[in-house]
Amino acid sequence: MVVQQSDLNDNNQALCDAIALSIAENPQQQITFAEYMDLVLYHPQQGYYATNAAHIGPQGDFFTSPHLGSDFGELLAEQFVNMWEILGKPSPFTLGEMGAGQGILAADILKYLQLQYPDFFNVLEYIIVEKSIGIKREQQQRLQGLPLKWCALEEIPNDSIIGVVFSNELVDAFPVHLFVIEQGQLREIYVSQSLIGIDPIVIPPPSYALDMVAPDRSIPLNLTQSSEKKGFVEVTGEPSTPKLAEYFQLVGIQLPSSAYPDGYRSEVNLAALDWVSMVSNKLKQGYLLTIDYGYSADRYYTPARQQGTLQCYYRHRHHDNPYVNIGRQDITAHVDFTALERWGELCGLQKVGFVKQEFFLMALGLGSRMASLSSIDATNPQAIHQVLQRREALHQLINPMGLGGFGVLVQSKGLTADQKARRLKGLSMPI
Repeated sequence: MVVQQSDLNDNNQALCDAIALSIAENPQQQITFAEYMDLVLYHPQQGYYATNAAHIGPQGDFFTSPHLGSDFGELLAEQFVNMWEILGKPSPFTLGEMGAGQGILAADILKYLQLQYPDFFNVLEYIIVEKSIGIKREQQQRLQGLPLKWCALEEIPNDSIIGVVFSNELVDAFPVHLFVIEQGQLREIYVSQSLIGIDPIVIPPPSYALDMVAPDRSIPLNLTQSSEKKGFVEVTGEPSTPKLAEYFQLVGIQLPSSAYPDGYRSEVNLAALDWVSMVSNKLKQGYLLTIDYGYSADRYYTPARQQGTLQCYYRHRHHDNPYVNIGRQDITAHVDFTALERWGELCGLQKVGFVKQEFFLMALGLGSRMASLSSIDATNPQAIHQVLQRREALHQLINPMGLGGFGVLVQSKGLTADQKARRLKGLSMPI
């Protein structure tokens, strides 16, 4: 595939100016990559999620499971009903969706529950926590007439939620710190401004080509691009916080060590730990359900994965250069599920189970939905096309090389011994 030069320079100049100002105001004339990524994605007026809400989906930069139809949300709803029953059918029961995208998943869940489980629906309190003002507006437009509310996570009182807090492809979009091994030492990667803007930036081959799938929503690219005048460049320095070294102690990875060569680079998602802490504080009794793409720590930080997992999504292509298409492309990194588990334990969350999305959805009834398609008596071309289209969508949800390879982590807090003994439907292998 040939990438046009214009594709590599589609920057939001107002956002670039805001980033440059942030760098200029720093005494060291540099910011951490986490600060850079936070501005690129979440700047209130110019960030990607503030200005590109309409660019998510099949016609945008990427799509997620809810874009494949209502089945994903309906199967999640089955799991939520199961959790409500395990907890003794409390009233009210809170569903807190963290980062609800375009609101498609919330609509699918609520409409299904209203039709299939009216008793549960009537005691339900659905809350959306959304950071992006632009995406929140789209959610409010799509979800008009449905019983739910929006609030900031900070506005939720501690120990107030009895129910489930859940997210789908949220943690991968948290700003990450970048680090590199130099002369056997852990060094942090910072973002500064180029002085003359003529040095080439060479993008290494994508690291996701190793053993874990990138989400099935794009086409990989290798790019080589010259930086522009007043562009952004990477510089290295001492870690900005001791939390980077403490992170590796948490997940049981000895890094740096002789196993990691100079030039080895990857990411640390400290924001994910802060998020787990906050969610645990809000949860009195119930579950935290996290769906995302990622690895355990030993696979994430294997010495063979020398360039980390940072990925950028632009018009259904993915590459690993975050310094082009600034404000016009998504930036993500894979999730370290070991970190979520272990930090969760320190915050009072117990691991209930971890499973791949394909097995989770099959246990919730996706297989039965696929089988039912075979009994549909489609006699006209349009009906046949609809059946085939839905069958393909269901296959995509469980494709182990795509969405089916995502991880589903369930943690709990405040459960009684009897409640802990009851196995969740989505964690029960289908017969």
